[in-house]
This record gives sequence, C-alpha cells and structure tokens, in this order.
Amino acid sequence: MSTRKRLSPADSRRVALQAAREILIDCGPQAVTLKAVAARVGRTHSNLLHHFGSAAGLQKALAGHLGQTVCATIEDAVSARRAGIGSAREIVDLVFDAFDREGAGALASWMTISGNEDALDPIFDAIHTLVERIGSDDNECVVLREATMLLVLQALGQATIGTSLADSLDLPPGHARDLATRQLELLLPRGNGQSEMREREVTTSAAGV
Repeated sequence: MSTRKRLSPADSRRVALQAAREILIDCGPQAVTLKAVAARVGRTHSNLLHHFGSAAGLQKALAGHLGQTVCATIEDAVSARRAGIGSAREIVDLVFDAFDREGAGALASWMTISGNEDALDPIFDAIHTLVERIGSDDNECVVLREATMLLVLQALGQATIGTSLADSLDLPPGHARDLATRQLELLLPRGNGQSEMREREVTTSAAGV
C-alpha cells in the first residue's frame, strides 16, 4: 500500500513549482521539464501534465512564481527604504540575485530563444502590480516604472553577459551593481536625510572609494 501523502491541488502545484525552481538553479532552464519535476517530487508525468499542460506551461508558471516571489521581497525592501532603514543597494542586490543566482535571467533567455516569449508575461505582470501597489501617486508611479525598467534590464544583462563584459572592460565583477545603485539612488524616493547619509557611506565603501 502506498504511503505517499495526498496533497491538495494547490499544494501539489506549489511543491512542483518549488522543485522546478531548484532544478532551474541546479541544472539550468533546459532541464526544467515535466519528467524531471515529476521525478523530483515523486509524482507521475500525467499528474504534472494535469497541472501545467505542457513543459511550456510549466515554465510559464515558474516564471510567474519567480516574479511574485521576487516582487514581494522587493516591496519589503522599498518600504524599508522609505522608512529610512533600507538602502538602494539592498534593492539592487535583491533584483540582481533573482536574475542571476535564482535563475530568472537564464529562464528568460531560454524562453525567448525557444520562441516562448509570452511565458515571461507573468514576470511582467508581477512587476507591474508591484509598481502600481507601492506608487502613492501618478508621478511616483512613473518614477517607479522607470527605475524598475532600468534595474530589470541591468540585472538581466548582468545575468547573461555581465561577467564577461566587465572582464573585457577591465572592470570588477560587481561594477554593474555599483552603477545600478548610483542610478537607483537618483530615481527612487528616499527616506529621511540620516538614511541618505548612511546610504552614501555604504555605497562609497562598496565602490572602494
């Protein structure tokens, strides 16, 4: 008799997406298949097919999962910055890590190359929702959109060619993050003056000045 725990559809989907995220980080986007995820979570291929429809559906769901997770973390960081206890560098690191270490950049590149660009829509939807939620007025929303677009493009570029490009220009590997931090400081609404002073000190130290 099988002792495998019976999960609700929502829990089964959540467990599968977590496994897909682990495979993405460990093995790359090309390894994120229904068969691989089913093997990792101890489910059947047909079970995963029921939840996601296809490998492309799985990747699209994973993109949405990553987008929502990353945006929730960024929202907390932005709120902390406004309160004077956070820094632009913390936000930059969160976004850059999401596209690099967490695999969102590799997933985005893979889906674009494979002709599955619409699978990125959940990431864009999550980012749009984030901007609309944390923007207190129309002017601030415009600034947040500009800052978000700049930061996401920089993070995606860093995840794909950033290290090689920095090396070819004789720049340190983390230089893209330093540049992004300085730009975000100019665009993103800030907290109190004391926080701004601390942030300038941290940024200067990180840049090695």
